[in-house]
Parts: sequence; C-alpha cells; structure tokens
Amino acid sequence: MQSNAGRWMTRLLGVWIGVLLVVGCGQPTDEAGEQALMGAPLRAAQSRARLAAGESHSLALRPDGTVWAAGNNSSGQLGDGSSSNRSVPVQAQGLSGVVSVAAGSYHSLAVRHDGTVWAWGSNSYGQLGDGSTTSRSVPVQVPGLSGVMAVAAGYSYSLAIRSDGTVWAWGSNSSGQLGDGSTTNRSVPVQVPGLSGVVALNAGSSHSLAVRSDGTVWVWGYNAYGQLGDGSTTNRSVPVQVPGLSGVVALNAGSHHSLAVRSDGTVWAWGYNVYGQLGDGSTTNRSVPVQVPGLSGVVAVAAGSYHSLAMRSDGTVRAWGYNVSGQLGDDTTTNRSVPVQVQGLSGVVVIAADSYHSLAVIADGTAWAWGSNSSGQRGDGTTNNRSVPVQVPGLSGVVAMAAGLYHSLAVRSDGTAWAWGYNSSGQLGDGSTSNRPAPVQVQGLSGVVAVAAGYTHSLALRYDGTVWGWGHNSSGQLGDGSTSSRPAPVQVQGLSGVVAVAAGSPHSLTVRYDGTVWAWGYNSYGQLGDGSTTSRSVPVQVQGLSGVEAVAAGYSHSLAVRSDGTVWAWGYNNYGQLGDGTTTSRLVPVQVPGLSGVMAVASGTYHSLAVRSDGTVWAWGYNSYGQLGDGSRSNRPAPVQVPGLSGVVAVAAGLNHSQAVRSDGTLWAWGSNSYGQLGDGSTSSRLMPAQVPGLNEVVTEAVGWDHSLVVRSDGSVWTWGYNSYGQLGNGPPLYATTVIRSLLY
Repeated sequence: MQSNAGRWMTRLLGVWIGVLLVVGCGQPTDEAGEQALMGAPLRAAQSRARLAAGESHSLALRPDGTVWAAGNNSSGQLGDGSSSNRSVPVQAQGLSGVVSVAAGSYHSLAVRHDGTVWAWGSNSYGQLGDGSTTSRSVPVQVPGLSGVMAVAAGYSYSLAIRSDGTVWAWGSNSSGQLGDGSTTNRSVPVQVPGLSGVVALNAGSSHSLAVRSDGTVWVWGYNAYGQLGDGSTTNRSVPVQVPGLSGVVALNAGSHHSLAVRSDGTVWAWGYNVYGQLGDGSTTNRSVPVQVPGLSGVVAVAAGSYHSLAMRSDGTVRAWGYNVSGQLGDDTTTNRSVPVQVQGLSGVVVIAADSYHSLAVIADGTAWAWGSNSSGQRGDGTTNNRSVPVQVPGLSGVVAMAAGLYHSLAVRSDGTAWAWGYNSSGQLGDGSTSNRPAPVQVQGLSGVVAVAAGYTHSLALRYDGTVWGWGHNSSGQLGDGSTSSRPAPVQVQGLSGVVAVAAGSPHSLTVRYDGTVWAWGYNSYGQLGDGSTTSRSVPVQVQGLSGVEAVAAGYSHSLAVRSDGTVWAWGYNNYGQLGDGTTTSRLVPVQVPGLSGVMAVASGTYHSLAVRSDGTVWAWGYNSYGQLGDGSRSNRPAPVQVPGLSGVVAVAAGLNHSQAVRSDGTLWAWGSNSYGQLGDGSTSSRLMPAQVPGLNEVVTEAVGWDHSLVVRSDGSVWTWGYNSYGQLGNGPPLYATTVIRSLLY
C-alpha cells in the first residue's frame, strides 16, 4: 500500500535524515560541490559549510540548527563550557538556528540564520573577533558583523563573506593572511580591501583563498612554498590573482597547499608537495597551479594539512598525499603522490579533511570518518586510528515506513531497512521465510531512502536511484525478470534515476526523475497502464503520463499525481476506485475529473484518497465500511470531500480503513475497525474521521491490511491493529486497539 505522499516524504527526509559532521583545521568544505552536481552557479549562500576539518576536533551541524562537537577541547573549541576532550559528540552551548560552521586548529565558528557570526575556543591572536584575546569555552558573538553568508577558519585567524560580496578577516596576521595590507593582528574584523563579488573562500594554515563570481581566484598571506600560486614564494598582505586559472567553482586550502576545481571537473593544485599532496606524481613544490592527472568529474575538494581529497560526481572519493594515520582511506599508511580511491564509500555528497583525519557524508545522511583519532575527533567513541572509513555512530530514528498485508517496513536514519511480521514469501528480506514479531534488518541493503510494501512483496529505493525488491514474485512484481520469490533483495532490472516507489497487491510502480512512471507485475486489470492485460516481470512505461511527482498502488488499481496537481488513475474499477464517474476498468491512465491542486494520494484495496493543497481530503471508490469518511456506506465513483478535516498533509489507506495526518501532528482515522486499526480503543467502525487519542507530533504514517503505524518527531514508531503475524513489531497481543510503541527504536 502507498504509505504517504511522495512530495511530503521528500520534505520529511530532508528534515530527518542524518547528522552532518563538520571537522576543524581550517579546511571547511562548502556546498559548492553539491551545487556543481546540479549544474547550479556558485553563490555565497551555497558556500555554507556542513563539513570542515581542524587540528583534532570535529563539529556537527544537525538539521535542527544545533552544533555538536567531539575531540580535542584544550582551548574550549567544543563549546560545551569545559576544556575536557570528548570522544562522543557534545552540544555547543547556547547556539540555535545555525546554518554553517567552520573550525580552525583550536577555535570554531558558526553562522546563524540571521547572518551573525559566533566563535569559541582559543583566542590568543584575537581569532574569535570579540575584541579580546581571552579564550572562550562557549560561543560568543563576533561584534560588528551582519549579513554573513559563509566563514572559514585558518590556524589562528578567521574569514567571513558578507552578502554584498566583501570579505572580512580577524586574528593572527604575521604573514599578511588577513589581507589588509599589514602584518598586525586584529581582534575585531577588518575588511579585506580591493575584493568584491566574492562567492567562496577558504583558509589554510596562514594563507587565504577567494573565488570571485567571474571564476577567478585571489590569494594572500604566507607563500614560502608557493601556496599562493602566483609564481613566487613571496608573502602577500593584499590579494593577488592566481594567473592562468579561470572557471573555478570550488577551492580548498591545506596547511601549505591549495586546491581548485574548475567547471570542467578538473582539479588543479599548487604549493607544498613533500608528501605528494599535489597529486601530480611528484614531491616537488609548485608555485603555479598544476593539473592533478587522472581526475575528471570532480565537484568538490578538501585539503588536510598534508593530504587532499576529491569528490567525483559519481559519489566516489579520491585521496592523495600524507597517509601516516590512514587518512587516505585506502587501507594502508603509505603516502600517495597520485590519487587513490577511498575504500567502501559511495554516494558521497560532502567531504572534509583535517590535519590527519578525513570525513564524508553520504546521501543517506550517515557520516563516515577515517584516519587519526588521538583525541576522539572521529566521534565514534574510540581513540584508535582507522585506515578505511568507519561510520560515526549514534544515528537512529525511523525516517520512512510502509505496511503490507501482514508485514511492516521501516527505514532508519542510517539508511538501513528493517522489517517485521508475516514472512511466508520472504517479504521481510532477512533471507528466511520465518515470521518475525520483532524487527529484523533487511539483508544487504544500505543507503535506503524509501520503502513500499505490497501484500506479500517489498520494495526499497536507494539513494543512487536504483530499486530493489524481495518477497512474493509469482506475477513478476519484483521486476527482476523472473517469477521466483526472493527472501533477500534483488535489483529491479533496467531502472535508474527513480525518485518514488509504490507497491500494490502483486504490482509495483515507480516515478523517475524525468516524471515518467514505470510499472511491473500483475496486470489482469490493466493496473500497469501499458494498454494491455499482460503481466510484466520487468518494468514497462505507463502510457501517456509525464510530469508525475507521486504514485500510489491499491490492490489492482494505480494512481498518479502530476506536477499540475491533477490526478490520473488506471486499472480495476468495479467499485469506482478510479474516480472517473464509471465502474469501467482502464488499461491506460484517465484523469480524475473535478480534482485540482492535489499534492498527495493513497490507495486502499478498493478505495482512493487525495489531499489538496488547501488541506482538504477527497475520497472515492468502495465504502461499505465507511472508509470514504463521508458519513455513508455508499460507494462513490467520483471524489467526495471528507467532512470535518482541514490542514491535512498526508493520507494513507488500508483494506477498508483510512488515515490522515494534519499539519498540527495529530492523526485522524475512519472506516473498518474490527481489529482496533483506528486506534481509538474500540472495535467499532467509524463513518467519519475521529482523532486517534494519545498521539501527537506525527510525521510519517503507514497502513497495512488491518494495522497502522506512525513515526513521531522523535523517530519512535507506534503501532496498533491486527497483530496475528507480529506485524506490530512488539510481540503480543493478538491485536491492539490503542497505540503501543514498537520495538524498533
């Protein structure tokens, strides 16, 4: 059954998935790489760092705008009010609404949504910008700065870009790294003269880099190793242009070397090279940029003290340079003067590098770290080095779910899929056919972002746009070209770029990024929409549909919402579940008349639901149990409004009951209630919506045949209804008429 609206779930995933790690050492990695992936122009607002790397501490910017930190805290750089090292993350005190962070060697910076800058940690050179040289173990505001879009942190100095494209600097200035024409330290921000239109910047140990909107690179500060790239080894106290570089979209600075990505995906490097950190196959310093050979399709770079990382558009990471602590992630501690692939990482969206450790975030929101961990800076609760990436623990909570006939599915924030309940056809994906009254992990799947549950088969969508299926397959509903059931996931053939999935009784639907819909499985009633009644064991395109944003699958009918807010339906129609005013089945999609502005749909066994943008709910089809919620038991071949509901953001439909989530986080249910699936403490059916008591802060819902599930804002799962096969995920009773917490947490 389709558990919720594709668009609503997409927004929820953006809120719930993962914690983004940011590590310090003056190398914050910005979003330029992510934007380059999308072909978007570079903008200062896009340069807000989610990852950075410092001497031996790490920061974490969570989706709720709070900052968390781990590692060395000798100068208070973790911001928790102490100077105690932390091997697991602690929250920086008094900060909220943060949109960007950066970390220097022993100090940290944050930008709030209001454009103010906050700083904490070591302040011997005025790098906190508060007019003093007193270190701070909790964040203090940098005075005199507003409209800041991005920050960067060097060894003991700080930089900021304002929304007007100007650059401001403060802290240590012994080599001219503040760019104000002097070598005088500054404890409050000063403007870098002669620079305008800056869209991104970065800080090395004592040298600074900036990209202007025209793609040129400007540099200043320490230059003993040629790290300014101007052909000399002369320090510069005001910005100079790097000659011969144009079309730059991203850049990063190590201690004494610099990296840049051009719009053609090539990487260029210059400066210190004793450990091969320029990646040109030599250990010779370079005072002008040289191209890193063998690299293409690069969208972001990160530089540690003496090593370098590059993220390619395919989500893989390459590394080169110093490797004494395993910071290259190639399972060795051997230095590399040419790029090698970081092992075991795919789907990477953000990278960062510290002095001797590296970080990555993958598309499922999980954070991975490798290299040095002497101060616990990886945040994994240990202090031992790693030469291959390990996941940063502590990510839990459910972000998506689905319910089948008698089984349930959930996606956790770490991208793993879990299942429980009935398993006769292997629909739990754990390699067995044994029923499970408590959640078990689906085998061999990672990076999952969405799931769908049919009656006895299951689907999962991974971050890379591939679809995987398991369970019953007699009609080809797994899409692997066979009709053999599978107790563990197999990939659906010939599909890529998928953004949404849905599962009916024995058929499956997907939406691709181009707005087309593809279907496979049972087709006796035309529910595949390809104009035939021939079942398909591999995907076929649904005819005549484009611009689709969401799909839903019932027992033997299908629904789609187009970007213009219209609803289209096809398949079995004996009860009017297609909503076209007839009871004639359709082999190709027909528009549901009288509906506009629809943002979500759901399919029950023989009835359909839609949510309009005004928050009203509309229903049609079978109604013997009151599942249409209009106060009657009459079937409806055309949509009728469900009375008494407003502010609805999502709907779900089971065998003969329906649910809706309102924008205030309350849940409402109606229809059949033989097993307590309405959650109201009774077994009496409801012809109109009633609020499910004891539930608030609901963010995700799913409905099976006769059971219901929700996820609350804290990531916990709550279930009720029929439980004969353990589909509630919490052991007995046989059925529950009130909500109880699942064992999945």
